[in-house]
Amino acid sequence: MRLHMNAADVREMVTRLFVELGADHDDATDLQENIRIDRGRCVARCYRATEMFAMWLIDCGVVQFYNADGEMLHTVNLFNELQPQRAAA
Repeated sequence: MRLHMNAADVREMVTRLFVELGADHDDATDLQENIRIDRGRCVARCYRATEMFAMWLIDCGVVQFYNADGEMLHTVNLFNELQPQRAAA
């Protein structure tokens, strides 16, 4: 079963986690977002806020957070995050 992940919900989670990881609130709410298209399909979304960036690998359902040096700070598995919602439906 394929879970649909809403881009706005993921963007909101990214903003919240940027702040939790130490980004300035104003910088985190003013995200720069890029979309990666491969053969006509959206395969990833990248988010940048001053000294941090995150990448949502859509097919994997994973969002990875990095600092300015490219060190991974945190990973979120969206399939696990959405599991309770799917079970309740």
